[in-house]
Amino acid sequence: MTVDLENMNMSPSAENLVEVRDLHFSFENNTVLKGIHLDIPRGKVVAILGVSGCGKTTLLRHFGGQLRPSQGSVKFNGQVIHELDNKALYAIRRKMGMMFQVSGLFSDLSVFDNIAYPMREHTDLPEDVIHDLVLMKLHAVGLRGAHALRTGELSGGMERRVALARAIALDPMLIMYDEPFAGLDPISLNVIANLIRRLNDALGLTSIMVTYDVSESLKIADYIYFIHDGVVVAEGDAAGLAESTDPFVRQFVHALPDGPVAFQYPGRPFGDELELSQPTSG
Repeated sequence: MTVDLENMNMSPSAENLVEVRDLHFSFENNTVLKGIHLDIPRGKVVAILGVSGCGKTTLLRHFGGQLRPSQGSVKFNGQVIHELDNKALYAIRRKMGMMFQVSGLFSDLSVFDNIAYPMREHTDLPEDVIHDLVLMKLHAVGLRGAHALRTGELSGGMERRVALARAIALDPMLIMYDEPFAGLDPISLNVIANLIRRLNDALGLTSIMVTYDVSESLKIADYIYFIHDGVVVAEGDAAGLAESTDPFVRQFVHALPDGPVAFQYPGRPFGDELELSQPTSG
């Protein structure tokens, strides 16, 4: 029997590295995620956008198994994360890299030892091999010459690049970026954005960026999800979303003060508040 591999449909689990289905989560009485559905295709850069507090980082923590959903599931490489025992969860986390919003580098270690740390912790590689691998990772982010520096000697942009080198230290299948552009100057921001794109393609990675930076996301992401009030309100490629007439997407992309995301926190009508503050006559 001849199998036409070129025209054979791929199953969702083969095509997507991450699949999120009907994901709900609450912190006590505060419901954060209200039924998230999304897919992260293998080999792509996917951005998850939304205003602060919309649940982006909470969603990331479900990918790594730090949180358990109250309903629904996150599947990574065919395995449902919240169904794994501790041993299986730790094993699957070694296939993930994470670039934290505040970099998360060890301040008492050199740049070299920060990159070497996950290799020493999770592998039995000899030191001479670790040495060469660390320099390769640092070379990839343009900081091989900074390997002996302490983290306190790094600029903000350099610190992010070291964090990125550490995220790829174990050659993961997936890298997650939590607000990778926050607090960076325009030059450093552009460098980090280009590195995310180039490393994803060169190393055959899959990347998830959680961010509120629309302009950089539209430049480098293959696909974008907009989250608001605990659900996905819009999705699509960069070109389509840039021209979208959806009220939320239009407000977010063009940074408009008025729209579905209100500027004023809910409260009594302002006129009523002013009347209450007036002294009564007589």
